Amino acid sequence: MARNILIVSSSLRAGSNSELISKEVERGALSAGNNVEFLSLKDRKIEFCIGCLKCQKQGKCILKDDMSELIEKVNNADTLVFSTPIYYYEMSGLLKTFLDRCNPLYIRDYHFREVYLITASAENSQTVYQRAKSGIEGFVECFPNAEFKCVFSGGGLTNPQEIKTHDEILERAFAFGTKI
Repeated sequence: MARNILIVSSSLRAGSNSELISKEVERGALSAGNNVEFLSLKDRKIEFCIGCLKCQKQGKCILKDDMSELIEKVNNADTLVFSTPIYYYEMSGLLKTFLDRCNPLYIRDYHFREVYLITASAENSQTVYQRAKSGIEGFVECFPNAEFKCVFSGGGLTNPQEIKTHDEILERAFAFGTKI
């Protein structure tokens, strides 16, 4: 049965390594018969959460930006895939801001059940993404019916679009997409 998969790319650089890996995951997920939407945050207006908690009472944020539309996309997905470059061993600030602004989902009937993380980093180790993973796990813990599944990590990528010279990572990304 086809699932609705939402891939949220949080790199501000067009054609970034994390975005190109995510596009390959998207291609794999589509080849497996899923419905996939690729959502880049780079051109979206997303304000910082102001912590007023009105969304917990009203079910929607009072800030007027692109998040009301984006929250609906998150709410309607069966599977969420967050993609981020790793900066200082952590997720991008844009992804963290996006997650903070998903607070209205906390009191709603959300659909997503599985959550994945894609990372790209200069360092190539299994520990480089641990803090970003922890942040995503913290988000998932707020939704009792959701489960964090796993991380896809592309490491050893320092320069923009360097992923294009790493066929083995792109092949793994496609295979990963076929299984989510």
